[in-house]
Formats: sequence, C-alpha cells, structure tokens
Amino acid sequence: MAKAQGLKTGLFVTIFFIAIGVGLLPAIAMAAENKHVSEARTEAKEAVQHGKQGHADVLGKHAEKALKHVQMAEKDFKGNPHIQEAMKSLEDAVLEAKQGHAEKGTEAAEQAAMHLAELK
Repeated sequence: MAKAQGLKTGLFVTIFFIAIGVGLLPAIAMAAENKHVSEARTEAKEAVQHGKQGHADVLGKHAEKALKHVQMAEKDFKGNPHIQEAMKSLEDAVLEAKQGHAEKGTEAAEQAAMHLAELK
C-alpha cells in the first residue's frame, strides 16, 4: 500500500511539473523570440540621444533600424496597441529626420521608446 501511495505521489509530482513547464513554454518562447524588441529599444534610445544632439541624419538611421526590428516583432504582438504606436512613432521620427527636424524627430523617437518599454 505504501508503495502504491508513493507511485501516486510521484506521478502527481511529475504531472504537476509537466503542467508548469508546458504553461511556461509560451512565455519562455515569447521572451526568446523577441530579440527584435530589445534591438528596437536600443536603436530608439540611440535615435533619441543623437536627436538631442541635433543630429537629425543619425537619428533617422537609428529610427529606421528600430522600425525594421519593430516590423519583425509585430507578429508576436498582434493586438497589442504598443507595437502599432511604436511603429507609427518611428515612422514619424524617420520622416522628421529626413526633413532635418531633429527636435520633432526626437519627440517621436521618445514616444516610440515609451511604447517599446511597455512590450513585455
């Protein structure tokens, strides 16, 4: 009887850990798949730094890189308004930078960085 009880307990523990593991897999996969969000955050921060220095051309290059990463990450965040807002803000940053508007481009890149920070 004690042996049967031990088998039941062992089986329960095994099933419990499998359930936890399966439940965590999507979260682990999401974190591993979103290197693009991390890269986008880095590029958006670079865009802001250069924009604050008045370097509209460099701001634009970093905003374009960030935008490409956001576009690649978009499929993992369907339905999340932050990904859409980050994309729109980065598009605005690129357009402003192309027009030589470092200040407005910086504001748009800051908005993008804020939305990217909300993606988890």
